[in-house]
Amino acid sequence: MQIIPAIDLKDGYAVRLKQGDMQSAKIYDKNPLNLCATFADLGAEYLHIVDLDGAIAGKPKNRVIIEQICKNSQLKIEVGGGIRNEETIKSYLDIGVSRLILGSIALQKVDFALAMAEKYPIVIGIDAKDGKVAINGWGDTQSVLAEEFAKEFLGSKIEAIVCTDISRDGMLGGININFTQAIARASGVFTIASGGLSSMEDLQILEENEIKAVIVGKAFYERKIDLQKAFEKFRVS
Repeated sequence: MQIIPAIDLKDGYAVRLKQGDMQSAKIYDKNPLNLCATFADLGAEYLHIVDLDGAIAGKPKNRVIIEQICKNSQLKIEVGGGIRNEETIKSYLDIGVSRLILGSIALQKVDFALAMAEKYPIVIGIDAKDGKVAINGWGDTQSVLAEEFAKEFLGSKIEAIVCTDISRDGMLGGININFTQAIARASGVFTIASGGLSSMEDLQILEENEIKAVIVGKAFYERKIDLQKAFEKFRVS
């Protein structure tokens, strides 16, 4: 299993939200570079970064700190939040980002997302409220069903889908297994579970349900999970 620690950036700080509510932001580190070093020491290979301000603004807002992270870390870094055009994709790749997450723009312009995946390492973010896709920092819920949207990527060149049940994000209530499996089946794409991981037991449940990747956020920050032990036990062989 790929266990991918996450850093959500707001005003340059590492924070976590509850159910995507920006007003619920809790600061965990004012220097995210500290976290990158910690994750590397614990055994991480990948790092998931979300520019929360960028997701709402529709353009990067925390690029400076992301560039610093890239320069000072050997982790493979994926970035999402506010990526709406090819210029932004190329600029992130130029500073060392390994792959880019397209969310809002992928729903609004599927053909663009598919075309970018032909040229660049692209991940699609599918975030849902009550089964329907939410965009623009999760502030706008659309009428499109997440499972139907996932079907757009059958046979495409995208590298993965990150799927999040927003109702569980930051709540430490466990991953929505059924939702994750439905997205994987509909898309035929490697699917990364996100939103709600709370314990080592949750990781065991994911493994038993053949979910091969998961993002870890609040469970780490609130010391609900020992990441070093998690990497040792569930590392992809």
